[in-house]
Amino acid sequence: MKNYRSLTNEEINRLEAQACSASDWNDVQVDEHFTPDYVHHARFSGKVRLGVFEYEFALPGGICKHAGLSYVTLHNVTVGDNCCIENVKNYIANYEIGAYTFIENVDIILVDKKSRFGNGVEVSVLNETGGREVMIHDRLSAHQAYIMALYRHRPQLIERMKALIEAYADEHASDVGTIGSHVTIVNSGYIKNVRIGDYCEIEGAGRLKNGSINSNVADPVHIGYGVVCDDFIISSGSHIEDGTMITRCFVGQACHMGHNYSASDSLFFSNCQEENGEACAIFAGPFTVTHHKSTLLIAGMFSFMNAGSGSNQSNHMYKLGPIHQGALERGAKTTSDSYILWPARIGAFSLVMGRHVNHPDTSDLPFSYLIEDKNTTYLAPGVNLRSVGTIRDAQKWPKRDLRKDPVRLDQINYNLLSPYTIQKMMKGRSILKELQRVSGETSEIYSYQSAKIKNSALNKGIGFYETAIHKFLGNSVIKRLEGICFKNNEEIRCRLRPDTVIGEGEWVDISGLIAPKTEIERLMNDIETGTLYTVDQIHDRFAEMHANYYTYEWTWAYGKMLEFYGLNAETITSKDIIDIVHQWQKSVVGLDRMVYEDAKKEFSLTSMTGFGADGSKEEQVLDFEQVRGVFESNPFVTAVLQHIEVKTALGNELIERLRGL
Repeated sequence: MKNYRSLTNEEINRLEAQACSASDWNDVQVDEHFTPDYVHHARFSGKVRLGVFEYEFALPGGICKHAGLSYVTLHNVTVGDNCCIENVKNYIANYEIGAYTFIENVDIILVDKKSRFGNGVEVSVLNETGGREVMIHDRLSAHQAYIMALYRHRPQLIERMKALIEAYADEHASDVGTIGSHVTIVNSGYIKNVRIGDYCEIEGAGRLKNGSINSNVADPVHIGYGVVCDDFIISSGSHIEDGTMITRCFVGQACHMGHNYSASDSLFFSNCQEENGEACAIFAGPFTVTHHKSTLLIAGMFSFMNAGSGSNQSNHMYKLGPIHQGALERGAKTTSDSYILWPARIGAFSLVMGRHVNHPDTSDLPFSYLIEDKNTTYLAPGVNLRSVGTIRDAQKWPKRDLRKDPVRLDQINYNLLSPYTIQKMMKGRSILKELQRVSGETSEIYSYQSAKIKNSALNKGIGFYETAIHKFLGNSVIKRLEGICFKNNEEIRCRLRPDTVIGEGEWVDISGLIAPKTEIERLMNDIETGTLYTVDQIHDRFAEMHANYYTYEWTWAYGKMLEFYGLNAETITSKDIIDIVHQWQKSVVGLDRMVYEDAKKEFSLTSMTGFGADGSKEEQVLDFEQVRGVFESNPFVTAVLQHIEVKTALGNELIERLRGL
């Protein structure tokens, strides 16, 4: 605890000689080593405490400024050691300012009443007219928000969650704001009821009102020119730049917003990138990306998504207002000029092209293309499994996780193939086979959920899903048996048995976290009964699920392996495992070959159109190679070929260990 003392008469005289004044000098306390040398044209009222001013700030351009106070009015303010505060047009009121903080050319910074600093603000996400409000707070995760927004059929759960967040918000409420240490606030306007964390940089912000900026030394926050934020929470590592306007929004960790982006009543979780466009009442799970001025995201749920230019949705049922909503499950993308009339639900890792007005629900047919032709939605199931773009996306997301904060709010699972997607493919395979059985194998067109499926697309879809299922189950088996030399079949059976029953049944994607539904149910029950009674306990439970993912995954995969291959747990043999591995090798190589061929299209003569602007065909090819490189040496292509070799060898190694048992 810092020791403060009263000013001496000599110090008061010196300060007054330097154009300083106070409503009552007895209310001004200073550090025991304080000297008045660097305090000029300062006015004090209420309780003011000042640290020492012994530091010199090195500014861009080679300018140095000594710590101190100049042309400022402070009311009920504590100034930490070695701060520089200059040219405050109005005043700073009711704030505690940390050490080594630089504040210059600002209009006003104040707390005018007891504030919760954005905690407890209700965001009307998904449904603009209300009914799915999420209460934001400093510790909000995508998973907690998902439950609060979508499990409204459990009113007791929602009331308990609201009570927990209210308690958190009240606990962190105060009539005094904080500006952390090593903070920079320059050339900014109106800052009211805002809590600002350590190492935050605020440059040229227009208005910041009722919010928290949770910056820290591990992952600072940057707020840039022209930014306007009302009723908000901004998490560590985020950059809000260039005229961005947000109202009633939560911004998760390592997000980037800029180029005049505007958003209202929306949630943005880890690693979202939002530029140029507009958002209204959206639930943007991790890695939701939009870059284009013409793009509107409204009343939808997204994650691992990239919105093409001109992507749009409509949530109006014109007689009753904007009451509809939709979901693009993880990894679903929209092409340029795509349109979806809500309500609709698009399956995971699907691609949406054209206009879709008949409310498709393709949740059970993931990795599909949705293509519009004359206002009809045509579905090509599973075809996105062979796309080079899908594989590239899956590889880039972990690399683009920019979070540096050791305390991560969101638990993100990056797996393309997981119990969540494989269960859908198993169901999708059954759906397609049933359509085939009911309508006949020779039907040209099949109807499913207001969409049409061509005969060839249906047959290919069954094949794609079976390939992916073989790949996932094989991956799981090989991982389970890795590095163990078995003496007999009983040892294999013993190793194959799961370590826990958790993982059986349905799995869900809780906005980035993939987990057994039973565990989500257990968490919700524990909230309802009061077993979990703080937001941190809920966070820890999600982290536990994420940490145990592979243990739970094997429980699920083991059951599905027995079911899919028609095996008995008590009689399974090395031969059965070898058969599974052979099927896995075939699937892995087959998918990689399809991806390889898809990548090859990027280097076709058609793709070279526009290269070699003024030259011959030879110059066109040379120009293309200089810019795009040669297909054979493309890093992605070489990685695919290497993947085939590595996986083939991995399968062969297990087969050798099991042969002869």
